[in-house]
Amino acid sequence: MKIEIPSLARIEGHARLVVDASNGELKECRLEVFESPRFFEGLLKGRHYRDVAPIIARICGVCSNSHTLVSLAATERALGVEISEQTRNLRRLLAYGEILQSHLLQLYFMAVPDFLGVNSIFPLAKSRRELVLRALRLKKLANDICHLVGGRPVHPVTTCVGGFSALPAAQDLLELRRRLVTAVPDLEATVALFATFEFPVFERETEYVSLGADDGYPLLSQTLVSSDGVRAMAADYKGVIEEYLVPHSSAKFARMTRETYAVGPLARLKTGFDKLSPMARKVAAALGLAADTVNSYLNLLARLVEVVHCFEEAIHRIDDVLVAGLKQPAIAVPDGGGQGVAAIEAPRGTLFHAYRYDAGGCIESADCVIPTAQNLANIEADLRALVPTLLDLSREELTRRLEMLVRAYDPCISCSTHLLRVDIV
Repeated sequence: MKIEIPSLARIEGHARLVVDASNGELKECRLEVFESPRFFEGLLKGRHYRDVAPIIARICGVCSNSHTLVSLAATERALGVEISEQTRNLRRLLAYGEILQSHLLQLYFMAVPDFLGVNSIFPLAKSRRELVLRALRLKKLANDICHLVGGRPVHPVTTCVGGFSALPAAQDLLELRRRLVTAVPDLEATVALFATFEFPVFERETEYVSLGADDGYPLLSQTLVSSDGVRAMAADYKGVIEEYLVPHSSAKFARMTRETYAVGPLARLKTGFDKLSPMARKVAAALGLAADTVNSYLNLLARLVEVVHCFEEAIHRIDDVLVAGLKQPAIAVPDGGGQGVAAIEAPRGTLFHAYRYDAGGCIESADCVIPTAQNLANIEADLRALVPTLLDLSREELTRRLEMLVRAYDPCISCSTHLLRVDIV
């Protein structure tokens, strides 16, 4: 049989899933990515360090803050720039805001329709009005975190090498803290909603990779760890991660000790479960999540646990900044060039940026390794393992299960269009 879904607007980017099975045997399963390469690494060549982060952030409209923050960190390491504790706290707050933006968007607007039997969230505006209003309230709060710290919700304008060109006002941070606290009932209702959903049973053990939990739950770290025992400096990522090409994809695939590995929420839970905030640990227990969870569908619940964690941590970061007192430090950028590598846990997983600057402070070379590119091979491996267990289902249910699995990874193939075609032969 052949199934085509010509338009599915709940992933970011262009992709096509092809499944070929006959007499109960899987012959072929591949996730085709046919986005045109955009050559951002080439666009950076010759650019001055002041221009690099604003340009590279345009890779993504969903994760622009992560790209900005890791770009700034790589530049600062290359040029020998030290940042203040205030800058670290504000950057963490900005990162938490983006994780909340992305996770809440995926949970409510992309995943919830799968469980409530609708094609999008829009029909729920009438049948489940309070659910939609709650989603919008939480999403707006996440946007406002990024707006306050970064100058606007997407593609920040206040971040710069060495710190921030403008700081949020203390009274605005205090008001943001109040809103985070008062949003707890909405968080509780979100947890209660997802606790009612029935997730498909599917387990496939794989290698999970994230930054280390040396200074708390994985976010910013200089170490890279895997569930297979790999431990390396993030700056040495090229020595442990192999990127490669496949004929059916314009995106690179990646592997480490095995042919595939996974990055993202479940990988971070394995590395930093004991570093979750107290409220997040309670939510994980209530949802049945543990550090040994290997069901890829449960990436959704892991995102929800991270939402709770980021809310709690955002409050602490605001407290740290306000207690210390806001002040604009002097920013000094030494002359000369150098090389720098940095990594961050973006919403979808570990993101690497590596730059080499010449003596005039201009880019000579750049390399970026994106989380979804690291996940693509693992998504295919999951699909190959899943399809043979579903061949006795109806055409509609089989298609739904496959779409749900792809969406559970929240792949960010591109930020411009939304299309997934599924062909089942």
